[in-house]
Amino acid sequence: MQPPGEPLHQRRRPPTPRELDGIPWLAPLSDSERARVLPDISAGDALPGDHVCRVGRPVTYWFGVIEGLLKMSSETAQGQTMTFAGLPSGGWFGEGTVLKREPYRYNIQALRRSVVAGIPVDSFHWLLDHSIGFNRFVMNQLNERLAQFIAAREIDRLADPDVRVARNLAALFNPVLYPGVGQVLRITQQELAYLVGLSRQRVNEALAALQGAGHIRIEYGGLRVLDLEALRSVTPVAHTGRR
Repeated sequence: MQPPGEPLHQRRRPPTPRELDGIPWLAPLSDSERARVLPDISAGDALPGDHVCRVGRPVTYWFGVIEGLLKMSSETAQGQTMTFAGLPSGGWFGEGTVLKREPYRYNIQALRRSVVAGIPVDSFHWLLDHSIGFNRFVMNQLNERLAQFIAAREIDRLADPDVRVARNLAALFNPVLYPGVGQVLRITQQELAYLVGLSRQRVNEALAALQGAGHIRIEYGGLRVLDLEALRSVTPVAHTGRR
């Protein structure tokens, strides 16, 4: 899946004004704080299969998704891939790793053409030392991320495919972690199948059931959430009655 050519970090470029508008943590900064870190922000155009982070590599940047879709995963000792989360537009990730300056314990890989932004670790820590607004943003991120991973452990124990799809979709619509998504998630059924760990056919069946229940609407090129709370609380009994 990894495309040929130079690594993503060698394709760094300055972000465009439109891309800067898609970085949520810039808004709470003061003018002087923003002026200090803007020159440090880089962007890159990731191709499907590009790695943004790899297990064991030293942390150098704090990354975010301006546009596109990434997945966070690792491999078991048996060589099986475990997907922890999908990372859609607006999501910034890995703040725990950056805080501790430790090597990555996961892989981050592009599922489609995506625009990825990053800020150096030292700039991240400068903001922590000088910006109350940035500290609040990171604290909210950590809090939401903890809840997300607790929910992910619960999802892993669920045998019902419809519920797995519903809970994974709800996670991708998290307005705090992924403010760029809004009410419409641009995702294909195959991409969702990669994230959920089911076949494309089974994901299609689950989406049809969720649409029939009035939780989502399938649109061209994506999904619209109609009732996020209902999507988060779908159960095998309340959902379809099918086992």
